Amino acid sequence: MGDGLSSFWGPVTSTDWCEKNYVHSSYIAEFYNTISNIPGILLALIGLINALRQRFEKRFSILHISNMTLAIGSMIYHATLQRMQQQGDETPMVWEMLLYIYILYSPDWHYRSTMPTFLFFYGAGFAVLHALFRFGIVFKIHYIILSVLCIPRMYKYYIHTTDVSAKWLAKLYLVTILLASICWLFDRLLCKEISFWYFNPQGHAFWHVLMGFNSYFANTFLMFCRAQQRGWDPKVVHFLGIFPYVKIRKPKSQ
Repeated sequence: MGDGLSSFWGPVTSTDWCEKNYVHSSYIAEFYNTISNIPGILLALIGLINALRQRFEKRFSILHISNMTLAIGSMIYHATLQRMQQQGDETPMVWEMLLYIYILYSPDWHYRSTMPTFLFFYGAGFAVLHALFRFGIVFKIHYIILSVLCIPRMYKYYIHTTDVSAKWLAKLYLVTILLASICWLFDRLLCKEISFWYFNPQGHAFWHVLMGFNSYFANTFLMFCRAQQRGWDPKVVHFLGIFPYVKIRKPKSQ
C-alpha cells in the first residue's frame, strides 16, 4: 500500500497488504508484517526443543520445523512483496496443513504407508500447479477446506481429553484462530477506510502474531494427546507459571 522510500526489490508483483510500503527501510517493504513473524519462529523453536529433549516422535519435530519455515517464508514475502516469494509463503501453508492432517488422522489409519505417500504427492502436485497457475481465490478456498478437515478430529481429541489444562490449550487454540481471522479480515476488507486513519492498527501483523501462538497451542495440545495414546503419562506444566508445555514420563521399556 503506497510507497515510501525507494524499493530495493523493485516494483510490487505480489498481493499488497494494507501497511504502507518501504516506510522504515528500502530493504523491507512491509516492516510490521515482516517482524511480526518473529514470535512464531521463537515459539516453534521452543516447541522443537521440547520435542527433541523429551524424544517425542519425529512428526512433532517436523511440525515445529514446518512452523518455523512458514514464518521465515512469510518474512521474506512481506519484506520483498514479490510474486515468487508469495508462493514461497503460500505453498508451505498447504504443506503444513497436510502435516496436521497426517498427525490428526494417522493414529487410526490402518494402512500406515498409504497416508504419508498420498499426502506427499498431493503436496508436491500442489506446489507444481501453484507455481504454474498462480492460484488466487482458489488457494484461499483450498486452504480453508484443508483447515476444516482438521476440525472434527480436533473436536474428538478435545471431548476425549479429561485433563483441564490440556482442554485449556484447545480453547486457546480456538480463541487465537478466531481473533487472528478477525484481524486478517479487518485489514483486508477495510483497508480503504484505514488509509484515512491517523494510525494503522496493523491487522495483518496481529494475524501473524496470533497465528504463531495458535500453532504453538495446537502443537502442544496434539503432543499431549499423542502422549496419552502412547501411555507416556503427559502433564501440561507452565514455565514461570505462565507458559505451557507438555512434560511426559515414558515407561522404562520405551
